Amino acid sequence: MTQRPTRVRRLDDGGLLLWTGRDHAVDVLFGGHRVWSFWTRRDTERAGLARRVSWPRPMEKYLHGRSRVVVRDSGTGQVLFDDDVTFGSGTDEIRFVNDAGVELGIDKSGRMVPTFATRSKADVSALVDAVEVVLEALAGAGLKPFLAYGTLLGAVREGAVLGHDSDADVGYVSEFTTPVDVVRESFRVQRELNRLGWRTSRYSGGAFKIDVPEEDGVIRGLDVFGGFMDGGRLYLMGEVGVDFEPGWIHPLTTATLEGRELPVPARPEKLLEAMYGPGWQVPDPAYQFSTPDRTTRALDDWFRGTRPMIKHWQRRASATPELPSGRSGLAKVVGQYAVDTGAHVLDVGAGRGRDSLWLARQHLEVTAYDFVPRALRTVVARAEQEGLDLDVRMLSLTEWRAVMAEGARLAHDPRPRVLMARHVLEATTIVGREALVRLASMSLRSGGRLYLDFHAGPQADPPPWVVGAVDPERVERLVRRAGARVVEVDEVRVKNGPPVTRLMGEW
Repeated sequence: MTQRPTRVRRLDDGGLLLWTGRDHAVDVLFGGHRVWSFWTRRDTERAGLARRVSWPRPMEKYLHGRSRVVVRDSGTGQVLFDDDVTFGSGTDEIRFVNDAGVELGIDKSGRMVPTFATRSKADVSALVDAVEVVLEALAGAGLKPFLAYGTLLGAVREGAVLGHDSDADVGYVSEFTTPVDVVRESFRVQRELNRLGWRTSRYSGGAFKIDVPEEDGVIRGLDVFGGFMDGGRLYLMGEVGVDFEPGWIHPLTTATLEGRELPVPARPEKLLEAMYGPGWQVPDPAYQFSTPDRTTRALDDWFRGTRPMIKHWQRRASATPELPSGRSGLAKVVGQYAVDTGAHVLDVGAGRGRDSLWLARQHLEVTAYDFVPRALRTVVARAEQEGLDLDVRMLSLTEWRAVMAEGARLAHDPRPRVLMARHVLEATTIVGREALVRLASMSLRSGGRLYLDFHAGPQADPPPWVVGAVDPERVERLVRRAGARVVEVDEVRVKNGPPVTRLMGEW
């Protein structure tokens, strides 16, 4: 039976209304620039005899004005809709750009980012240069690295980076066959790259990211995924856990990427099928990984668990934040103590930096720590303009080596300090709470105070970033065991919302 062709019945402020008889990927272009892709049935909801899909949330703030909008079949290029559309009450031409004027699009993770389709040849060439250098560095560290995921797909299928992609991926299959050895090797390689001058951050025990800056300030991610063979199965960080022949990986061969010959697995099509399924040869800008539960559980148990709610915080950080104003009640208390004692302020879990900026404006030295430090970029820029003493550092409380390293750095610079953490305890695991208290004990040994604000016990309707309930008595025991001479716990009333528990520990 012939299936009904896809037609766009309506496109307006609320999204798209479609008639479709089959499920396939389509692209949505604004002003000739692809911004978003989706599947006509998988990503839509029934609306009578039609299907409806709303605009992704990251797009909503841009949809005020007019634009030539085209909807086309991702595979064939067939145009399904082509018209001038006005959104909201705006009259200006709609442009999906960041503060630097760089064009943006929705990537595979649902983030509004500069995709490769929006970048210049020079930017893409610089990234491929970085890929080459990293591949050489990994080989120099004793590995046999190759292109992976979207970068491998682009090289094998198109000989170029995928226009809808936003980062680069390399992988390797370790000679080790136990997860703990794979983790140790991954950290060793990361240290080697740091020694060579690369800035890195870790995803898990088996994967990390390298920051590659472009000329206009855009930071492009280059992901390094470790893998290993276990009983005839290949596990590769990210999404892969399949029966696999070692000979499909080694010896490596090459494929062309943007005119460069770069290493790929011996049978790249086998790895691409493991990553993207048998339809990997068909372009799909809206592809979504569907990792089997068995693979997810194995990779979680072996390598993950050190980045709770990371995707939530990254999504929040991806939006361009307005300059925050005001301060919390805790910041007022901490600020007064710091002014009276001349203490250095440590703001752990600084978020978008509202309290950090306010404290720095009180002529205090402030170090703001966060899981996703790019969320503070607006505050950092303003602090530089105003000549404020505000430093931003990345810190993951669930990575003990990071906490111990930062604690040691602070301990070797003894002076009065005050450490504040507002609603951080709810947003991390028990391990993270213990690490926060350890950081306090190391940084406050020369004298100072710890201030913690949190909601005690289970919450009736917790926000999505809450990891677990916090027991005030357990937190108090942790702080006392960490060496605090005085510990006080009070309940603080707030204007909107439930009371807040405030703990003060003094060293």
